[in-house]
Amino acid sequence: MDPVRNPFAPGAGQRPPELAGRDKEVDAFEIVLERVARGRPERSLVLTGLRGVGKTVLLGELRSMAVRAGWGAGKIEARPDADLRRPLSAALHRAIRDLAVRHRNPERVDEVLGVLKAFALRASPDGAKLRERWQPGIDVPVKNGRADSGDIEIDLVELFTEVAELAADVGTGVGLFIDEMQDLRPDDVSALCAACHELSQSRAPLVVVGAGLPHLPAVLSASKSYSERLFTYSRIGRLDRVDADTALLAPARREEAAFDGEALDSLYERSGGYPYFIQAYGKAAWDAAPTNPIGGRDVTVAAPEAEAELAVGFFGSRFERATPAEREYLRAMAELSDGRDEPVVTSGIAEHLSRRASSLSPARDSLLKKGLVFSAQRGQIAFTVPHFGRYLLTQT
Repeated sequence: MDPVRNPFAPGAGQRPPELAGRDKEVDAFEIVLERVARGRPERSLVLTGLRGVGKTVLLGELRSMAVRAGWGAGKIEARPDADLRRPLSAALHRAIRDLAVRHRNPERVDEVLGVLKAFALRASPDGAKLRERWQPGIDVPVKNGRADSGDIEIDLVELFTEVAELAADVGTGVGLFIDEMQDLRPDDVSALCAACHELSQSRAPLVVVGAGLPHLPAVLSASKSYSERLFTYSRIGRLDRVDADTALLAPARREEAAFDGEALDSLYERSGGYPYFIQAYGKAAWDAAPTNPIGGRDVTVAAPEAEAELAVGFFGSRFERATPAEREYLRAMAELSDGRDEPVVTSGIAEHLSRRASSLSPARDSLLKKGLVFSAQRGQIAFTVPHFGRYLLTQT
């Protein structure tokens, strides 16, 4: 097949050629947009799932929906141990600029920007020299006395209120989209929950949409006991056979090509229905196929190329982040699960390695922090990356 026309060529990590299997989440968010536009209360949304299921892609699609609806929309990618003020300031600056296009009172917009600037400037530590202070790039005078107390919980409530009122002026809302939400610092998670709670009480038109690993609900619950009432949780999993086939057939059809039944069987078996892998195997099969339609033999020929790319870019990049002690822990997990995407008992890992459980705690805690594993439930641990155990069993 012509590699120039390969609809899967952009590769994993970018938007797939077909957003298949997420109609439920898209439709639900459409209702959120409509309810907020009518002044109805609505909970914020949290998407959870393993790596490679397309959470980031779906988050981007929901953000695009908000923009098309005339909302102010900003996006953050949380990073471990990073301060929230800077990325949040940039995201809300973008959201306010979206709203400013429709707002009839420039002075009111500048007033809210001034509050945002005051909030942002608190990101610089007390006592920092002038040249070391971070400048948020907001070209309006600072409006002191609002969202600048230094207490992130108080400041978030005040800032969100200001931005939400600006959106209400033009009859729309604000969406704050947070990827890798589990990596927010505990104080920031607590502040975010408190702000969402406060705004839900006043029916303010601001919605937080977060995406993260499967243990994100536990992170939120540990921060605020009422978090389960603040968010609608949506578990994003692998695609079923029908949707996985659609993810392959729809973009191929746009290029006047197809996959035969044998190819689709093989691709689903190899990918496990995970969107990241579907795209990787689909790209390789397209490049390997000499004729149309793409057949099962083409998939067999192409599979090693796809697996080599996954081994480097998807699995290997994560494995390289682990220390020797952490790699030992990961391999033990893979051996105990026989490479399947299943949780293992933490006490079994200690027994498997002939070690005391307490001696393995530092490695486990570090792997949790790095996002390579998650606690499936008390006393169990699982990979955040699908097929990671299978990959590890192939490594010497």
